Amino acid sequence: MKLEINDILTTKPEEILFLFSNVLKFKLSFSGRFIETCAILNAKSGRCPSDCKFCAQSEKSKANIKVYPLLSEEELYNSAISMFSKGVDRFSFVCSGIRPTVSEIKRIGKVAERIKADYPKAKLCASLGQLDGDSLSYLKKSGIDRYHHNLETSKEFYPYVSSVQRWEDRYRTIARAKELGFSVCSGGIFGLGESVEDIVSFLTSLKELAVDSIPLNFLYPIKGTKFEYNNFLTPLKVLRIIFAARVFFPDTFIRICGGREYNLEQLQPFAVAVVDGLMVGNYLTTRGRSLKDDMELINNLGLKCSLKI
Repeated sequence: MKLEINDILTTKPEEILFLFSNVLKFKLSFSGRFIETCAILNAKSGRCPSDCKFCAQSEKSKANIKVYPLLSEEELYNSAISMFSKGVDRFSFVCSGIRPTVSEIKRIGKVAERIKADYPKAKLCASLGQLDGDSLSYLKKSGIDRYHHNLETSKEFYPYVSSVQRWEDRYRTIARAKELGFSVCSGGIFGLGESVEDIVSFLTSLKELAVDSIPLNFLYPIKGTKFEYNNFLTPLKVLRIIFAARVFFPDTFIRICGGREYNLEQLQPFAVAVVDGLMVGNYLTTRGRSLKDDMELINNLGLKCSLKI
């Protein structure tokens, strides 16, 4: 059976379960029964000069969140080690803002060096915005092996999401990290008001960039943000998007991240079963599920993970 992306994105509700059995074959063929877990740390929160309408950390947002500068080296180190000790496979430092300062980049680099010295096999990621080549090269030498920067949505729809940053700059940042030898993680967020055509365009751009890992996020409407009343997603719509990404990228790592619990509701097991990775723990400004709950979900599906809870 040949699965077409547009057909998947418009699949009738009564055909979703039939589609699931076919999409599952793509996951099992690519990564078997293993589900990789990753966790993030909101290392620097709030006061972002950008105006992304979905984000609680934007200066334009009125959301009630914790705002703080970059955490200390000890806090950064301990947060990473705590998650690794629980069996999480990957850990990422995330900073709000378009790009951090030189001193902030150096602090994260020092922590990465320390972690790699103590735990050489640790998989470290960073999501620090639109960095230049020198900053990226420094982080790579420090021990960051994967760089994360989302396209967020299609080139065509992006102006409706942000007017401060340019989609083209996001694209170039990802390409630059790839050129410098990073494993690259880039995806986006759905439920902003994008069309089926936007989803196809967005996925096509990620294929052009040949990214290594694709995180799929789904809008959790936060009070105080411009998109707080967006209500475009349903559990079945989310499944269609995940299934389409899985088929469009049969040999690329697909992971589901923010908003999965809120948007998938009781259908979450169908999504976890067909992807390769899962973001666990808390997100940037919202709470996630417990590691124990996610471990049980993975095990109940007959899949495997490295969590040790």
